[in-house]
Amino acid sequence: MRNIRTLAAAGALTTLLAGATAAFGPTASAAPNTTPQKVCGSTYKTVNSAAVGSLGTVYLTYNASNGRNCVVTIRSTPGAAKDMSTYIYVTDTDESAGDYGRYTSYAGPAYVYGKGHCVSWGGQIANVSVSVENSNCASLKEHRSLEVR
Repeated sequence: MRNIRTLAAAGALTTLLAGATAAFGPTASAAPNTTPQKVCGSTYKTVNSAAVGSLGTVYLTYNASNGRNCVVTIRSTPGAAKDMSTYIYVTDTDESAGDYGRYTSYAGPAYVYGKGHCVSWGGQIANVSVSVENSNCASLKEHRSLEVR
């Protein structure tokens, strides 16, 4: 059953990323030395993060006043545009959001309503990606994976 959910989440992410690329096209953001709060909003507090190798970090943030999560992938060293992505998925509600393109500093923000729900999230910079499943749940242990292609 877990594999089916993982495959469904991966399929949803692939569809989301393909749709985001088609809808918005690859553009480059230019915001060196940024923070998750500058990208997501000052009311979003960082609740979790995952390193994307040595290339950067994916941040999961939460706004307690509206119950929304925001995820953003930020490069350690901004520079020439690289393939980057960020995504978040709420299993219980099947809500997902993401961003994919060629960026100089960060990918995102991506927002979902997550109050009282487990979330799966992650991001990619160049050929390195990280994913976190079942995050920020009291009853489930999160699972992290790092992949270098």
